[in-house]
Amino acid sequence: MTSDPDYIFSAGSLPSDPRFMPPLANGLLGWRVFDSMMHMGGVYNGEGGTCHRGNIPCPLAVQVKTAGMGQHMYELDMYKGIFSHTMFEPHFEYTQVLYAHRQQSNLLVMEVHLKRSESSAEPITIQLESSFKSQSDDIDFQNAPDYKGGRHIFGQTISSEIPGGIRPFVHLIWMPIASTLTLPPDQSQSSWVFLVALAGSDESAKLCFDTGLGLIDTGDLRPSHMRSWAELWKGSSIEVVGAQTLNRALIGCMFYLLSSFPSPSEEFAFGGVSPGGLSNGSIDEDYHGHVFWDQDTWMYPNVALFYPSLARAVLEYRVRTVEGARANAQQMGYKGLKFAWESAVTGHDVCPEDIYAQQEIHINGDVVLAFQQYFYLTQDLEMFKEGRGSEVVWGVADYWVSRVTWDAYDQQYHIKGVIPPDEYYFTVNNSVFTNAVAQSSLQFAVELCGLLAQTAPPEWQDTADKIKIPFDPELKYHPEFDGYLQGNPVKQADAVLLGYPLALPMTPEVRRNDLQAYEAVTDPFGPAMTWGMFALGWLELGESEKAQNLLQKCFRNIQTPFQVWSESADGSGCVNFLTGMGGFLQAVLFGYTGFRVQKEHLAFAPLIPQDVDALRVKGVTYLGNKMDWLVTSAEVSVEVRKSGSKEPSALELVLNTGTTIPLIPGQSVTFLRQPGQIRKLNSSLSCWPV
Repeated sequence: MTSDPDYIFSAGSLPSDPRFMPPLANGLLGWRVFDSMMHMGGVYNGEGGTCHRGNIPCPLAVQVKTAGMGQHMYELDMYKGIFSHTMFEPHFEYTQVLYAHRQQSNLLVMEVHLKRSESSAEPITIQLESSFKSQSDDIDFQNAPDYKGGRHIFGQTISSEIPGGIRPFVHLIWMPIASTLTLPPDQSQSSWVFLVALAGSDESAKLCFDTGLGLIDTGDLRPSHMRSWAELWKGSSIEVVGAQTLNRALIGCMFYLLSSFPSPSEEFAFGGVSPGGLSNGSIDEDYHGHVFWDQDTWMYPNVALFYPSLARAVLEYRVRTVEGARANAQQMGYKGLKFAWESAVTGHDVCPEDIYAQQEIHINGDVVLAFQQYFYLTQDLEMFKEGRGSEVVWGVADYWVSRVTWDAYDQQYHIKGVIPPDEYYFTVNNSVFTNAVAQSSLQFAVELCGLLAQTAPPEWQDTADKIKIPFDPELKYHPEFDGYLQGNPVKQADAVLLGYPLALPMTPEVRRNDLQAYEAVTDPFGPAMTWGMFALGWLELGESEKAQNLLQKCFRNIQTPFQVWSESADGSGCVNFLTGMGGFLQAVLFGYTGFRVQKEHLAFAPLIPQDVDALRVKGVTYLGNKMDWLVTSAEVSVEVRKSGSKEPSALELVLNTGTTIPLIPGQSVTFLRQPGQIRKLNSSLSCWPV
C-alpha cells in the first residue's frame, strides 16, 4: 500500500518544542510520540475544577541511542496512520514504527526493524533509551501477575470528578522492551514487535492483548491497521488540485480530526473530543482535556457530513451527560438542562472558573444544533426516541424558557448576564449569538414535537418568536450584544456565526456589513478557528479571492513539520488545536462547496478560488447515500453509492433553472457549471421508514 506524497510529512529532525510532536490517537487512546505519558478516553482524575485527563505511563516512550554520524528521517504517514524514525548508519538501517491501532482501539504498537546495508560478519546491536516508569501522579498503580509474557499493572484514579463518583480503573499490559536489540551475524535483517494493551478491566485488557498477539501471529497487525485507515480515507476526504500547501493542510486537519474519533464500526462509550485531543489534557495543560462547544460547533460538522455513526457517537456522549446537565440547571435555579461549559464524564461542569460555567450558556444551543444537523442529514428519528435525543432537545428548550426575562418596554424576551463567544466581554445582555442559537434550538424543539406526535408547550414557540436579536437599523449590522460599540476589539468569531452555521435570515448587505465590521477589529492573535468563518462568509457572497486571503492567515497556526496546530499564531495556547482545524476544514468543506444542511434538502453552491484547479470531496453522506463530488471551474460531477445496510433514499439534483437530475447509486453525473446554477439536493423520501 503506497501513500500519496501529499499524505507524508517528514523531517531530518524533531521539533525543538516537544508540544509539537505528532499525536497518535484512535478515539480511545491518545499519545504524543515519545512522551512518557498517554491518555485514555473517559479517564480523568481530580474533583471539580481540578479534573484533568489522567496520565497513564507509556511503555513505548523509547528512542534509539545515537552515537554515530548517521542520517535521520522522521516521517508521519497520514494515509497509513503511522509514525516512523529511520536512522541510516554506514553498515545498517534502523527503523522504528509507532501507531495507535485504528481497528483495535485498545492497542498501541511499536515495531523495530534492523537491516544490514552491506555484508558483515559482525553482530549489529542498538541501544534503546526509555523514559517509561510504571507510575503516575493520577492513578495509584500496583503490580499484577505477568500475562503471556507481558507485564501487567492496574489501578484507579486517585479522586473522582464529583464527590462519591466513580473512579475508573486502568489495566495496562505490555511486552517488556529490552535496552538492547541485536541483529545476529547470520541474518541480513530482523524485526521486533512490542504491544501495549489498555482497558478498564482485567478481562478486557487480557482479551485485547490476546487479540494483538493473534494479529502478530497471522502477520495482520499492521495491515489491519492500515486497511482501517484506507477505509476511513475512502469515506471521508477533502482534496484540492493545484494548491499543494492548502491540500496538505486539509489532509493534516482531517487526519487529526479522524484520529480523535472511533472507527465507524466500533462501539464503545465515546468520551467526546477536547480542543487538544486525546494526546493532551494533563493537569494545567490544554484545557485539562475537557469537552467544550468546540466539539459540537467546530469539529462535529466536518465529521457529520461524512460519517453519521461518528456524529451519533458525539450525540450519545451528550445524552450520557444529561443528569449532570440537569443538576447544573437546578444549581443555578433554572429548569431543564444546562450543559456544562467544560464537561468530562458526568456532565457536571468542571470549569475551573465559575463565571464561565455560569455565563457561557450558548453551549446549550450549540449542543442542540448538532442534534438538528444530524437529523437533517439522516432523518434518524430513532436517535430522538430510544436514543433519548428528544430529552436533550426538549430539556434545553425548558432551560431557555426559564432563563429569559420579559422586557415590557421592548415587548421582547431578553437573556441577561452572559458571556458571548467573544470572551473579551463578561456579564453582557442579549448576546446576539446566544439569543439566536437559543431561538434556533427552541424552533427545533417545536419541530421535533410534531415529528414525534407530541404537543409542544406554547411557551417554546412564544419565546422563539419574541426573543430579542440585536440589530442596528442605521448601520445595518448585528451588534455583538446590547451596548456593543462598533469598532471595539473582538477576540474571535461571534456575530459572523449568525450567517453560518445558524443561517439567521439576513440580506447580503447585512451579511457583508457584519463581516466587514468584525474583520477589522478581530484580534490577529486570537483563536485559530476564526478566520475560517470569515473566509466562509465571503465565499457566501461570491468573493473567493477575499476569502482565500483570509484563509491564508490560518497557516500561521500550523507548526512544522507534522502539521500540528497551535491555538494562537505565535505558537502559544492549546496544541493539536482541533478547534482551529475544524474551522479551517469548514471553510473549505462548507465554503468552497456551499454545502448547507437544511430541513428538507442539502444545498450545494460551489465556488473555488482561482489558484485551485479542482476540489474533490469523497464520502459525503446524505440519507443513506455516499456521494463523491468533483468541482472544477467548468463542470461538476457527482457519483452516488450506497452507504450501510439500509436502503438509501432516492435523490435528485435540482438546478436553479428548475431542471432535475436523478442521482442513481452506482452512476456518475457530470454537467457544465454556471455560477449559482445548482440549487439543492432533494430527497424524494422525507425520512427512513419507521
